Amino acid sequence: MKKLHIFTSAACNYIPKVRMLFNSLREFHPEAELHLLLADAPTELLDLSKEPFDTVTSLADMEVPHWQGWAFCHSIVELATAMKPLFLQRLLARDDCDKVLYLDPDMVVFSRLDDILQSLDEANITLTPHQVSPEQTIDAIIDNELSSLKHGVYNLGFVGVANKEEGHRFAAWWAHRTYHFCRAEIPNGLFTDQRWIDLVPAFFTGVAIQRSSRHNVATWNITTRDMTRDVEGRYLMDGEPLGFYHFTGFDSGAHKVMAVKNAPGNVAVHELVKWYEDSTRSLSQDPLSNVPWAFGTYSNGTKIGGVHRFLYRQRQDLQRAFPNPFDASTPHSLLSWMTRQGPLEYPALFDPATSAVARVAMAANVGLIFDPEGTQPSGVSLGYRVAQIMQSPSEAVRLVRRGYEVLRTEGLPGVRRRLG
Repeated sequence: MKKLHIFTSAACNYIPKVRMLFNSLREFHPEAELHLLLADAPTELLDLSKEPFDTVTSLADMEVPHWQGWAFCHSIVELATAMKPLFLQRLLARDDCDKVLYLDPDMVVFSRLDDILQSLDEANITLTPHQVSPEQTIDAIIDNELSSLKHGVYNLGFVGVANKEEGHRFAAWWAHRTYHFCRAEIPNGLFTDQRWIDLVPAFFTGVAIQRSSRHNVATWNITTRDMTRDVEGRYLMDGEPLGFYHFTGFDSGAHKVMAVKNAPGNVAVHELVKWYEDSTRSLSQDPLSNVPWAFGTYSNGTKIGGVHRFLYRQRQDLQRAFPNPFDASTPHSLLSWMTRQGPLEYPALFDPATSAVARVAMAANVGLIFDPEGTQPSGVSLGYRVAQIMQSPSEAVRLVRRGYEVLRTEGLPGVRRRLG
């Protein structure tokens, strides 16, 4: 019998919040099979028999080519998002799969999502835009519409895919893109997995755009939506039952700040924010909340810096020499290379006084990808040029200053044209 599969992607320390999402799904979609995609290593603290989800799949279980080196190239957010389409492919390949929904781990569902599921009866893919109504003030345009232009029109905190030929084609395309290009590099037009989805309505048929204001509610669109509560205490959005709400940026305090700014007089919004705050206040006491990310350090506990990830992704010789870059148990490890040889070859990159060079390089190396087998040819990019020049700190500083001026006046294409 074909059924609905729903999944989210998170590291171990986020599982306490994941439970809030899955408990809400258990309430409103008991018929669905629920999956946790673990962008982490398994932990003995996780007892599946006591969790509101049905399965847990870690990166090591995913059969991702060169998965250890691939994981090393990503931050925690990049890895959690890069894995999403790979797991989507896995679910769509199941004989019992009818439809697949992905929801971010910081979401909560407040009513059934039947309108979304019904759209997938006819459509192949269902997306939710960040905004479905134009903003009316300059402040809101800057905060919300310009943010969508930088981060992506569609919120990839949600995606729905039907188990049809076009759904498989979409999943394969998206998985290929995130394997090579899942990076938080807004100057390069990349925001992890999300910006790619702007191309989906052009590349694929049967794409349904969910414009109902009850879905994907968040601080970046609450300015154009009216949240209320009915006599039974249920949240309504423009008179319809609230579908799902996105609590992005809650831990940093940004969510609360933007809720106050974008919905200053809306009692229901602030009641909802307070409910989530109260519900999550004690989560830091859960042992899982304190599990360190397995891919955040080398095997000896040394923290992996962004420079190490950048150089490993850039240099295919390092990828081939250290297929398990996390292993620091031998004198000839990647950590040893980064500690001894790295500063000799790239003194400016490893010097805090010239750290701006690293930021410029990281923002310009879109042509350099994780590819230990050398199967994906790419041209020499500005990132490679910067890396070569970084052998001379004074020249690196000069390049950064010149690059900044060109970037300010001509944008990133001008930087590549003049300095690449």
